[in-house]
Amino acid sequence: MRRVAVPAVFLLAATAAAQDWPAFRGADGSGTSPTAAPLTWGATKNVVWKTDLPGAGTATPVVVGDRVFVTCYSGYDGRGPNQSGLKLHVVALDRGTGKLLWTRDVAPKLPEQENIRDGHGYASATPAADATRLYTFFGKSGVVAFDHGGKELWRADVGSGLNGWGSAASVVLAAGKVVVNASVESDSLVSLDPATGKEAWRVRNVKESWNTPVLTTHAGRPELVMASFGKLFAVDPASGRELWSSATDIPWYMVPSVVVGDGVAYALGGRPGGGLAVKLGGTGDVTRTHRLWTSKKGTNVPSPVLHEGHLYWMHDNQGMAFCADAKTGRVVYEERVGRGDGVYGSPVLAGGRIYYPGRSGTMYVVAAKPAFELLASNTFGERGDFLSSPAVAGGRLYLRTNRYVCCVGEK
Repeated sequence: MRRVAVPAVFLLAATAAAQDWPAFRGADGSGTSPTAAPLTWGATKNVVWKTDLPGAGTATPVVVGDRVFVTCYSGYDGRGPNQSGLKLHVVALDRGTGKLLWTRDVAPKLPEQENIRDGHGYASATPAADATRLYTFFGKSGVVAFDHGGKELWRADVGSGLNGWGSAASVVLAAGKVVVNASVESDSLVSLDPATGKEAWRVRNVKESWNTPVLTTHAGRPELVMASFGKLFAVDPASGRELWSSATDIPWYMVPSVVVGDGVAYALGGRPGGGLAVKLGGTGDVTRTHRLWTSKKGTNVPSPVLHEGHLYWMHDNQGMAFCADAKTGRVVYEERVGRGDGVYGSPVLAGGRIYYPGRSGTMYVVAAKPAFELLASNTFGERGDFLSSPAVAGGRLYLRTNRYVCCVGEK
């Protein structure tokens, strides 16, 4: 494992906990950072450290306290029947220097899916971390919890189903529980006790869903919101009881995660692309009473961001950036970015800028305003698979490829 680090050691402020990135799309699942991030970088410019990983993967790094955690896999490329070499890895790095602190292997439950499409592999679910534990998810191989020192605490089985697209939904911490969308593994949304891994509740009949649930509160009521085939719905995170649901009018599976703001949930998804907005706080089927709009514009893979009354997203394979009025769903702009690079990782918003991770290695930085402006196109000068979403913590970007994790910060 190679490590390249700047000699300076960065001291974390006492308020660092408020600048962590403890789960997929940050603490609240919005993909929004309270701090700005660098506008430009290159092969060496603004690179604080760069650390090789023991394997590939698409899970986002999570940043908590003085550590960066990430998952990966090695030993099997998804081709052929011999899967005996497959290894699943959990890695901890020093946040300031990128130094490897520890690696733990998780034995896979075989057989795994052969020929997972588009290089998604066997480590696509982003972990979640609290002050003392790290919760990882490896599909049919289960949910595995560690302390921050790398001691394994428990394992939980959430199902054994497989899919040609692999498993991708990330871990969420909600109402004091560990929640996993196990639609691929068991058509379920599962809640686990964080201390023991014991199942707390299970919502069944969650079909064709790869998105990560988002926790929000409306009028004092917690709602855990997610999308599945044909519907957007919310459950009580303490009990799993369904609170409301709305038809999406979007055919096929749902991959992008929901974003929430001003009492409204926004969802995109479906192979042909579509979108909708639903008011929170309803009961039962709210399609007629709380669904505000639907749209034929959307994206199949990356999640959107919401900023000052507008939704922003990129199409997964057309290289098109979109902005829509959040009140009506009307598209404000639709602009081609770069050379039409595809985007699988979800964008993040930091300092009034939106960071879109292109699959071939270019990060497109676009102004977060309803008039298209490309601010920068950044690359490390090398090709690779850039399928992960960025993490933003303490003014730095943590970027992951199929080979390494890189910390980008102003120098």
